[in-house]
Amino acid sequence: MIKRLSHVSIFVLDPDRAKHFYAEQLGFEVRNDSVLDDFRWLTVGPKDQPDLAILLAYPAPPMFSPEDAETLRSLVARGAMSGGVIETDDCRATYAEHVERGVTFLQEPSDSRMGSRRSSATTRATGSA
Repeated sequence: MIKRLSHVSIFVLDPDRAKHFYAEQLGFEVRNDSVLDDFRWLTVGPKDQPDLAILLAYPAPPMFSPEDAETLRSLVARGAMSGGVIETDDCRATYAEHVERGVTFLQEPSDSRMGSRRSSATTRATGSA
């Protein structure tokens, strides 16, 4: 029986920029940063969610064929790969905190019809472009 999701991948063009973005700007923990058979295994995650690791992966062999890796890098460069949804207790306070840390947002927090607040951070800040 499957118990939980433990890892997800976010494809990046510059793992060092992505590491800086997630660790220094978003405040995530660096869980692992090592090289295994020419593949950099770089994972981060929210401090209060130790059971989830986010792999910041540069698309390249052996994970993908050279052709598929190039296609993925092209999509990442255009911002066509989304990263997910981050939950916070206070969207406006978190937005202000992250703006001060240099995160670029596509929009300010806004109220939705369902009563929740939301905002979108640009993927370009993650080292994707």
